[in-house]
Amino acid sequence: MTSIGEALVSQLVEREVEVVFGIPGVHTVELYRGLASSGIRHVTPRHEQGAGFMADGYARVSGKPGVAFVITGPGLANTLTAMGQARADSVPMLVVSGVNTRASLGKGLGHLHELPDQRAMARTVALLSERIEGSEDLLPALERAFAPFEAGRPGPTHIEIPLDVAGAEYSEADHDNASSNGGIVNPIQVTQAVNLLADAKAPVILAGGGGRRAAEGIVALAEMLDAPVVQTVNARGIMHKHPLGVPASPSLKSVQALIEEADVVLALGTELGQTDYDMYATGEMAKVSSLIRVDLCPEQLARQDAELSIVGDAALVVQAMLASLDGQTTSANGADRAAKTRQAAYDEIGPEYRALCEVLDAMRDAVPGALTVGDSVYPIYAGNMYYDHDRPGGWFNAATGFGALGYGIPAAIGAALADPSAPVICIAGDGGAQFSLPELMCAVDEKLPITFVIWNNFGYQEIATSMQAVGVTVLGCDPTPPDFEHVARSCAMPFWRIGPDPALVAETLQSAQSVDGPRLIEIRAPNQSHSA
Repeated sequence: MTSIGEALVSQLVEREVEVVFGIPGVHTVELYRGLASSGIRHVTPRHEQGAGFMADGYARVSGKPGVAFVITGPGLANTLTAMGQARADSVPMLVVSGVNTRASLGKGLGHLHELPDQRAMARTVALLSERIEGSEDLLPALERAFAPFEAGRPGPTHIEIPLDVAGAEYSEADHDNASSNGGIVNPIQVTQAVNLLADAKAPVILAGGGGRRAAEGIVALAEMLDAPVVQTVNARGIMHKHPLGVPASPSLKSVQALIEEADVVLALGTELGQTDYDMYATGEMAKVSSLIRVDLCPEQLARQDAELSIVGDAALVVQAMLASLDGQTTSANGADRAAKTRQAAYDEIGPEYRALCEVLDAMRDAVPGALTVGDSVYPIYAGNMYYDHDRPGGWFNAATGFGALGYGIPAAIGAALADPSAPVICIAGDGGAQFSLPELMCAVDEKLPITFVIWNNFGYQEIATSMQAVGVTVLGCDPTPPDFEHVARSCAMPFWRIGPDPALVAETLQSAQSVDGPRLIEIRAPNQSHSA
């Protein structure tokens, strides 16, 4: 007999799922009956939130949906934060949970892990929540759960399987697979866009996270149009050291000036959201005279006025534009406009952030092609404002959008599993690291060569600064961090403690790469009072 739980796992194999992040429990035992022999790699985090963040990091690097198995009730509730981050950043993630028996649902009978309505809770962050109540529900539920990963704007989806269903016999039924139209690009709209761009005297391209897998095409399009390319946080790396690249936040006034001076702006895979375009919540985003938007999500396009809105994957639309241009090039003084903006943006971020950017540059040059995964911490804030990474999709963090603290360590684990050939650097603060410090042992179990960098300023310095700025007495911003040397020793990790000198950081990172498995570097931030 094949159970419904086993059939679900078999269907995940059919959909090329290679890794599942999960903590087994009595509500998911029947899923593990099928998982053990499936060939899918199972990774055990230390907390369900970590499972979600790992799935997020895995998805961003692999391009495939990250999958998490969690128990009902607290297991799913713990995963909601990670699902919220995935929803904000359009990351494909499938969370499969158990739930109590069908006859008990919603009755408040005091069952273990009981919730009044688990699916209602999941739907507050998930794109959809499905329940499998029998064999006939399995394939339709999976198709609906995977549909956002294949066409449209991705995000987290949820499937729950009641205890009395997961172990029940599966009866295979005929079912036609739904077809996807996600690859269709409207040729008339492409022609309209190309005509506007070809006639432009000062075009600018805004590249968001939806463009990170279209790097080669975006470079070619920018060169044809002679257009500077402003890269949001999730698009960093697509224009590394390119004369047309502007690796700076569009929240900066200097970058906003470049955008406002453009006669046509092409926005590729960016939601034009506040944490990218108005990070300081001034209410003043750059004003655009003529905007062309390309996005997978029709609802997202409807939220902003544009001269032309094209529904489609950025990579496909860019290729269609290149074909339509057919080698036609224009001259728009793009390299000079980009160079002036880069310099003005670098000046604008100020000396403290510039010093932090020097540390980031040293890290990049010491470990070329690294996946750099960040938490909400000062060096990441600085890099999000101005930093030129050397790998498309290789710079991502949780300091924009949903802004979940504790993201860095588990997301780096997911990233390392997605691309075992890539060096992985995780940058977390002493405060944020304490949200997910136990996940270090998951990296140890999986023997992952991740360099965990802890920026230790002995507290929540950014919050303390914000409180001071508005005249609020600083309170609750100085939680004592652990001794990270002892943390590393307890995890059997090599450890280095250094200062923030860029040359020393580069030297230490290079030394760390020669060590197998995970390692931990603590960088003590300057001007902090602490005991040794």
